[in-house]
Amino acid sequence: MTVIIDYGVGNLFSLSSSLEYIGEAEKVSGDPEEIRRADRIILPGVGAFGDAAAKLKETGLDRVIVEEAKAGKPLLGICLGMQLLFLRSYEFGEHAGLGLIPGSVRPIKEVVGEELKVPQIGWNRLFFPEDKPKSRLYRYTREGEFVYFVHSYHGADCKEYISAYTEYGAPLTASVENAAGNVFGTQYHPEKSGRVGLGILRAFCEIGGRQ
Repeated sequence: MTVIIDYGVGNLFSLSSSLEYIGEAEKVSGDPEEIRRADRIILPGVGAFGDAAAKLKETGLDRVIVEEAKAGKPLLGICLGMQLLFLRSYEFGEHAGLGLIPGSVRPIKEVVGEELKVPQIGWNRLFFPEDKPKSRLYRYTREGEFVYFVHSYHGADCKEYISAYTEYGAPLTASVENAAGNVFGTQYHPEKSGRVGLGILRAFCEIGGRQ
């Protein structure tokens, strides 16, 4: 069973439908006990980092997520959900994240240059770092395949934890993974990325139980 965390932020219907399509038992819930009982959890998110972090803290779900991740439960953060995994964000000030991935969240405008539109919206290729093994998240994904991005901020100062990157005027973090191999984050939306995205979700759902 995969629980999609409901904290008032995120495109829950598309994600729930995608999991249902690949045959994964899923539930949308903000109940801490249901999250603790889940085999794996997904943290979605759209909007501003500070608002989302505040909602997690208000509900106490920030503590539940960190406890479950540190206990080894597979966790996937998507888009803003990935950014929330980091230590901090510099979106409209400085805000603390969940601290599960070392690094920070910074404006992509700082690195892509003035000629490219921000936010980056559209399909971009995935590239895998050459100096580390391919992530289990990409079991069904070939390098160079396209996924769908919508973002103005990116994961920075996190080279050691990057499992894939994309090119948009400069290399940008597409996904991250912690050293223990159970916390994953995708800046793109797998639930909006067609066949490739479904393969990524399927690979995540095979981690920690289902084979």
